[in-house]
Amino acid sequence: MNGEPNMDRRKFLKMSGMGTAAIALGTSGLLSLSGNRTLAAPGRSKGSFGGYGPLVKDPGGVLNLPRGFQYRILSEEGGKLSDGRPVPAMHDGMAAFPGKGNSTILVRNHELSRESDYPVIGKNPYHKDNIGGTTALVVGPDRKLQREYVTSAGTFRNCAGGGTPWGTWITCEETLVEGHGYVFEVDPLDPENKLSKTPIREMGLFSHEAVDVDPATGIVYMTEDADPSYLYRYLPTDRSQTIGSLQKGGTLQAAAIEELSQNEASNYYSSKKYGIVWKDVDPEKPSMEAGQKGCIQFSRLEGCHFVEGVFWFSDTDAGSKNLGRIYRYIPSTNTLELFYESTAANDLESPDNITVTPWGDLWIVEDGGASDRIIGLTPEGDTYVFAENALNNSEMAGPTFSPDGKTLFVNIQTPGLTFAIWGPFARRNRGRGRMMGHVAPPKNYGPKIGDKLSVFAEMQGMSDLEAAAFQRNGIPIL
Repeated sequence: MNGEPNMDRRKFLKMSGMGTAAIALGTSGLLSLSGNRTLAAPGRSKGSFGGYGPLVKDPGGVLNLPRGFQYRILSEEGGKLSDGRPVPAMHDGMAAFPGKGNSTILVRNHELSRESDYPVIGKNPYHKDNIGGTTALVVGPDRKLQREYVTSAGTFRNCAGGGTPWGTWITCEETLVEGHGYVFEVDPLDPENKLSKTPIREMGLFSHEAVDVDPATGIVYMTEDADPSYLYRYLPTDRSQTIGSLQKGGTLQAAAIEELSQNEASNYYSSKKYGIVWKDVDPEKPSMEAGQKGCIQFSRLEGCHFVEGVFWFSDTDAGSKNLGRIYRYIPSTNTLELFYESTAANDLESPDNITVTPWGDLWIVEDGGASDRIIGLTPEGDTYVFAENALNNSEMAGPTFSPDGKTLFVNIQTPGLTFAIWGPFARRNRGRGRMMGHVAPPKNYGPKIGDKLSVFAEMQGMSDLEAAAFQRNGIPIL
């Protein structure tokens, strides 16, 4: 996530030209983009196998969505939590869990550092002088907010994180400020408990970004937001996958590729699979040891998501145009692949949080310099835009789906807003999700080479990708 300073909400609204009345409309009532609550307009939507058609301009000037979709603003920074404390600012990473009565429990990060009009005010903080932390929202099946409360406090710059298969949230501190740089386990059903203020030190002291768990093995994968940054995994001693099990010790490792002479990820090219070697690192100085041991140096890692046996993660400003890359790691084969590299801001700019939808598309949230969007990639090789922040240039963050797959929850970071979005989403399809994890990258993402070079490559038993790699690195093969 970006490191821009917090901005006073009233000043921001004034600068953006949007009055408080417009925000209030979104909070108190439904903002429908089309007035149609049933199906997308025939002939204008391809469905999930190619997106949902062009975006419709939001008359409220907040969120542009395809025809047939609608949203509600559930929570606004500066509002009131259920106990009267203020809703904290800087909404960021988020996960959804099933609650009572078909409700959804959202756990949400707040990327707060030292100054804000709307801090996280906790009753049992980790450090009383710090204003970061997490909150929870209980959302009913009618997509209306039932309850909102603090779940952890006293941490610093809670950026992303990840949900666990056992129903807790791992919140990450994106900092190396003294006393910080850890992850914490947060239980939304037992808010502000002792566990929420106890750092899991064995999971490393570094600028944490995002985390997710392989439910088949209990291994935890983590990204680092730094330059350079490394990809880590944590092997818990206790693999019971229960609340508090991560606190019982484990081994921290960083990813390396031994068959390459250089460890910079900038040398990788699309569709080439690399075997991974995991090297033990000291959790008190993991970044230093990862560098010393020749582990892979990424540009600046951000969001991640583990689904259907595949770990997806983004490198936000990597690539030849510094517009970002998407990687996938498959534990069963222990291989890493560069899936996509953006070469045009209109296609994708600065990928951040990522998720795989219930019907199998990969969704990427941007954190670029212009109006940020949610970009979809399908297993069939299509791309589309699902949503666009029409309010300002602040990033969108924390995309997550309700347990039934019918509602998308996502944030705008500044001013902090949390949305529920619904409409004609495709039905759950785990088969396409598995397909997404193993299909070749879309053809239009691959490198382009001339016909002559392509024919020569085929004669030599090389793929176009291999020929392009030689070409990219200035090695003549013709």
